[in-house]
Amino acid sequence: MPEPTRPDPPRPPTGRERLRSALTRPSRGQAVVAVLLAALAFAAITQVRSTGVDQEDFTGYRQQDLIDVLAGLAGTSQRAVTEIDRLERTRDDLLSDSDSRQAALAQARTESEALAVLAGTVPVRGPGLRVTVEEVSAQVPPVVLLDMVQELRTGGAEAIQINGQVRLVAQSSFSAGAGGVVVDGQQLQAPYVLDVIGDPHNLENSLTFPLGPRFQVESAGGKLELEDPGTLEIQAVRKPVAPEFAQPAPDE
Repeated sequence: MPEPTRPDPPRPPTGRERLRSALTRPSRGQAVVAVLLAALAFAAITQVRSTGVDQEDFTGYRQQDLIDVLAGLAGTSQRAVTEIDRLERTRDDLLSDSDSRQAALAQARTESEALAVLAGTVPVRGPGLRVTVEEVSAQVPPVVLLDMVQELRTGGAEAIQINGQVRLVAQSSFSAGAGGVVVDGQQLQAPYVLDVIGDPHNLENSLTFPLGPRFQVESAGGKLELEDPGTLEIQAVRKPVAPEFAQPAPDE
């Protein structure tokens, strides 16, 4: 019995057939590759065109046109430099004015504080002497106390208060009172304690020189004692009083 005939194996496709199949029925991977290649080609064409435009911006300019463009750029740069210089000068002027104002304010503040101390309108503290006048055998007259205050001022006293109640200033007055003295309208009684701020050595010398305040107090029947406490605090102050007659003289 004869054997059955086997069919021949299929013939492999030729190269042309494979190309035709790829073009007519592309696979998913081939489609993705094709899309990427198309996008890359579009980007390349766009870049070439853009570069071509940039490069050709000044291609048609004449030499004079190019000179004018450069001159315009140079003028703009010069104006910018000039404006920067102006702003820097303005800044320097403002800083200088600010420094001047600060210096003027500091000087005015210093002068105001010094005048307030001299006018007795603020409490003060500092080194000095505590001077005590006691009445031993007789009442010490107001003129002796006034002379003593004047000598203390000559010795450099910057602030004086008496009995912790009255701040003595240039306009202070002394007069006799019942059982004591009247200082700036306030009745005071012995012992009279003067707190004096200034250089302690100079203040002591202004009270103890021959025939000076110590001699006068003892001659009037009193006793003068000096103490250096290190730091004195003067709390008595005066209210500012506007001058009634004196007015600032106009600048010449």
